[in-house]
Parts: sequence; structure tokens; C-alpha cells
Amino acid sequence: MKIAIIGTGNVGSALGGSFTRAGHDVTFAAQDAVKAGTVAAAIGAQAEATLAGAAQDADVIVLAVPYAATGAVLHELGATTRGKVVIDATNPLKADYSGLATDGGPSAAERIAAAADGARVVKAFNTIFASVQADPTASGRTVDGLLAGDDEAAKETVAELARSIGLRPVDAGPLASARELEGLAWLNIGLQLRNGGSWQTVVALVNPPEKAIAA
Repeated sequence: MKIAIIGTGNVGSALGGSFTRAGHDVTFAAQDAVKAGTVAAAIGAQAEATLAGAAQDADVIVLAVPYAATGAVLHELGATTRGKVVIDATNPLKADYSGLATDGGPSAAERIAAAADGARVVKAFNTIFASVQADPTASGRTVDGLLAGDDEAAKETVAELARSIGLRPVDAGPLASARELEGLAWLNIGLQLRNGGSWQTVVALVNPPEKAIAA
């Protein structure tokens, strides 16, 4: 699968490494093109000088930037998102880490879907910390990759991608369910912040409904 990862922070680097090891064709792009090249070279991926250049031929575009940057990123991506599967891996945290900036309104994923040009947006990977994304099987437990979206074919693509790196994909429902996924992520983040956590805590569902396990 051809994957464009927008962002070279902890999440982008971790997912990029896991996708590359799983045999996917990964291309990075970021505002800092030099860093994108450095990160890509370290994991055997590629880099493009522009966001649109990375996304142009990709099957899947992963938004791995701070939520506050997504508007500018989508503007730069422009028409390259049209018809593409766009994975929103962001969490819309308030600047002071006191909660979610989207409380009481649409999720980050829904807002991204409204702003993206013809994209098929799927919320995924946001409930898993970068330390786990870098090696989803390290704990010896099955880590659940919760995902939500309105396009069934797009969700199947993301489920395949999640499965390829060792996650158990679980369909959480329509894109509106991203509100709950972002809330779950914030719950986990809060646990780490308040308790000096190791950022290794994962969500593992016990006996989930069989129909929820993405085929």
C-alpha cells in the first residue's frame, strides 16, 4: 500500500516505521523538509519536499500533526485528498492540556472531513500512544486499533493497514463515533499526565462483539 505520512513527530515516525516494516511504501512530508528526509532515511522510507507531492500518488494519507495544524495542512494538500483515504490520527487537545478543544461539538475527524477536499476520512490510531505504535506487539498482548468512518471501503482499507502492523482492528461505527474515540484517548492521556505514566497503556477489549472486529 502507498502511504503518505504528513508529520515527522512521534506519531508520524512511529507509524511510518511500523508501516515500512510491514512492507508498505511510505513517503513522509512535513513543514521541515530536511527533517522529513532524515526521518525517512532512518526507517527506509522516502520523503517529498511538499505535502501535495507526498500525497499525489498515495493510496492513504495519514495526518500525524497537531490538530491545530490540520487546517493549514489540508489547505496545502488541496485537491490531492480527493477520493483518497485520509486517516485522522490526531487528538484535539487544548493548549493547556486541560481537555479536548472540541468538547460539546463535532469531533476533530468530523471537522477534518468537512474541510478536506473529497476525502474519505477515517479516525484511527489516535487511541494508541506512539510508543506502542512503534511496536504494537511488544507487550505480548493484542492491542485494539479502534477506527470510525462513514465510508465502508475506506474503513476496510484502514483495517487492513492496522492488521498488517499487528493490531486487531475494531470498527467503532460512523465518523461521529470519533467523538468517543477522542474522549477515550484523552482519558488515557490524562491517566499518564496525572500519574507519571510510562505512556505504554493500551486499550484491549475483552470479548468485543464479533461483528465489530473488522474483517
